[in-house]
This record gives sequence, C-alpha cells and structure tokens, in this order.
Amino acid sequence: MESPAAPAADPRQTFLSRTAASKRRKGVLRYPVVRQLIRFTGVGIICTATSLALYALFRPWMGPQFANAAALIITSLMNTALNRRLTFKITGNRKRTRDHLNGLIVIAVALVITGGSLGILHAFRPDATLEEDLWTTTLSGFVATAVRFTMLRHWIFRRARNA
Repeated sequence: MESPAAPAADPRQTFLSRTAASKRRKGVLRYPVVRQLIRFTGVGIICTATSLALYALFRPWMGPQFANAAALIITSLMNTALNRRLTFKITGNRKRTRDHLNGLIVIAVALVITGGSLGILHAFRPDATLEEDLWTTTLSGFVATAVRFTMLRHWIFRRARNA
C-alpha cells in the first residue's frame, strides 16, 4: 500500500515537468523570455505607479532630483522582491540578500538614467512643471526599464532564465 503522504519532489522531476509544460505552450508563450517580459511588465506597472505617486508627493518638499531618488529607492526593494518571485519564479531565502543588494545597483543605473533626464530637462527649462517632470521620468523610465530587465535577466537572476 502506498503512504497517503506525497513523496518529496525530486528536483529532476520538477525540471522535467517544467520542460514538458513549456513544450505544451503554443505561439510566442513557448519562449521563457516572452513569459518573463509579460510578468515583468505587470511588476513594472505596479512599481511605476507607486514611484510616480511618491515622486508627486515628495517633489514639493524635496525638489525634482531628491524626490526622484527617494521614490526610486523606496520602490527598489519592492521591485526586486516582486521580480524575484513573480518574473523569475525564485522562492526561498537562498541568495535573497545578494539579490537585493544587486537590485540596488540596478536601481542606481535607473536613477542615473531618470535623474539625468530630469537634469537635462531642468537645464533647458528651469521652470518645468510637475507634469513635465512626470512625463520626463516616465519616458526615460522606459529606457531604464529595458536596461533593468536586461540586467535582471542576464546578471542577477540568470539562474532562473528559463522560468
């Protein structure tokens, strides 16, 4: 008789079932990078909305550069945690601290891109409005997002590239 308790999952069996599941997918969803981009986009929407709201809240007191930095730093931990779990399907505590520290480097790159665009905007238009600031950070955020996805996929979470 078999025991009612399920046996522990064999890592090879888990890999084989994931491989079989990905082979059943049709169209572009059979490519892991496409599935990751879809999940990354969902995380990005959440983090962008949070960051823009924080920026709009902080800008009157901190000015555009510090407000941008504060919003990005605050949302960076949330961004790394969500991408780690949802986009790249990494669970557990193994390498979590390292992932978050590396995530701060990725956010620093995004800060250079978005902060640089704000600096350029304010160099040409010192009296730029909040709306112009938000458009500038959003558009430069698209560039920063492409860089961030590439860095996450090929550097920080390369161990989960096929998730």
